[in-house]
Amino acid sequence: MTGSQSSRLIIIRGNSGSGKSLLAQSIRAARPRGVALLGHDTLRREILHVRDRPQALSVAYIDMSARFALDNGLDVVVEGILHSEIYGDMLTQLQRDHRGATRAFVYELGLEETLRRHRTKTLAAEVSEEQVSSWYRESDRIPELGEIVFDADASASDALAQVLAEVGWGEAE
Repeated sequence: MTGSQSSRLIIIRGNSGSGKSLLAQSIRAARPRGVALLGHDTLRREILHVRDRPQALSVAYIDMSARFALDNGLDVVVEGILHSEIYGDMLTQLQRDHRGATRAFVYELGLEETLRRHRTKTLAAEVSEEQVSSWYRESDRIPELGEIVFDADASASDALAQVLAEVGWGEAE
């Protein structure tokens, strides 16, 4: 078991450019202390510098990092593409082991909306639309997580309000 009855674990998944990082940063801004933000890109690409594949070091590293933060009194936001076949078992087990509230969210946007949002990112200069298209998945849910779906109609502020309400934080503090 990991965390406490009062800890929160928030999982945010979805295609590249869908709004995951913005939502995670908005959660952090709403709760500036006590929230560990575990970004898939940061841990996998920048720290470990490994490819995303089954049994990649990033799977165990995200799991270990989340458990460490939860066990040391922090709430945790795990965000990233986090493809189901690579991260699904780990995220499901983490949810099962977490003593507190766990909520999972997944962005499901059409390819055109995904590319439109990608064009607004600084990363667009180094990651082509062809690359983003090659990574795109229409749907990649992990049924065991009971993910709440955000579609193209969900604004950033609506998504934030729903996440905060789902984990019992209500308004930003």
